Amino acid sequence: MKKIGLFFGSFNPIHIGHLILANYIIENSDMDELWFVVSPQNPFKEKKSLLNDHNRLDMVQLAIKNYPKMKASNVEFSLPKPSYTIDTLTYLHEKYPDYSFALIMGEDNLEGLSKWKNSETLVKNHQIIVYPRSFEGEKKDHEYLQHENISLIQAPIIEISATQIRKMIKDGKNVRPMLPPEVFDYLDGSAFYR
Repeated sequence: MKKIGLFFGSFNPIHIGHLILANYIIENSDMDELWFVVSPQNPFKEKKSLLNDHNRLDMVQLAIKNYPKMKASNVEFSLPKPSYTIDTLTYLHEKYPDYSFALIMGEDNLEGLSKWKNSETLVKNHQIIVYPRSFEGEKKDHEYLQHENISLIQAPIIEISATQIRKMIKDGKNVRPMLPPEVFDYLDGSAFYR
């Protein structure tokens, strides 16, 4: 059975932090592939600074073209909006019955996991790989981390955010070191985020 890690995000834009993390997970787990699932619309986020779905997908495809075990997925583009992770997983299981899917999420997301649609089913039926993040507020030993399907990995914490990158682009600052070269070239000379 092929094991796929699903890394959901708006990737607005995808940056080297995402790639470092994805590569770390592939190299240090039993995943056969890692799919970047580009979210069309997160029910918890405002949409105003969100670049068009296909532009974000293009950037992910450009960023990972030299990483054979990584794929860009637009699976949520055709599903009802807003996208709920459990619905996407149900759809993927039907479409790829021979694959097993693991969810990749930041430690900060554990806090709100109980509010996710059908969160108990999600945790019961899927492996969840949690990567460390530094975040505001108190870090607590989360009850979820005791669950057999949830594992915290010691991935490097990368302090780069897409929000920060968008602001720098808007302010005319150089973001070249923070982006995969292909993504920098794609954005450079465009009006995106300006």
